[in-house]
Amino acid sequence: MNSAPLTRQVIHEELERVRADFHTLVTAASPADLRRPSAGTRWTNGQLLFHMFFGYLVVLRLLPLVRLMGRLPDPVSRTFARVLEAGTRPFHMINYLSDRGAARVVRGPRMLRWFDRTLDTLQTRLQAEPEDVLARGMHMPVHWDPYFRDWMNLAEIYHYGTQHYDHHREQLTINHTA
Repeated sequence: MNSAPLTRQVIHEELERVRADFHTLVTAASPADLRRPSAGTRWTNGQLLFHMFFGYLVVLRLLPLVRLMGRLPDPVSRTFARVLEAGTRPFHMINYLSDRGAARVVRGPRMLRWFDRTLDTLQTRLQAEPEDVLARGMHMPVHWDPYFRDWMNLAEIYHYGTQHYDHHREQLTINHTA
């Protein structure tokens, strides 16, 4: 998608692009839009919108893990990724079911407030990361998500949320997409 080097500014700009897009989607979607099935998933549009937001919550939870693993010897993160990889099937089922349930509770203005707080936190943390820490990384469970690669640095983890968002953005079937 984006061939520009992955800098703080690039990540900041993509987070702000997504923020504006997400606000438009959530505020403009009718109840019928939210109940409509999405394309290529088993979620409705409303559930998929929550899942798109959830990708950024995953990023928030990954940051301390990647910081820690980036300080440890490579075999530690490789082994950890293999252990996670062994749980791929249960992970996918939990991911699917939890987003279905959460979308019933976290929607509309509530979801937008939580989304904004999450992006604000990511922006703040990104700006505070030392360059050497942004370059550290860890091995990832590659079958958990198509955008996880075998090894990812912290900057790529910040970017992952937007890759995930953009992928699922294409699957929405909301009539008046932005």
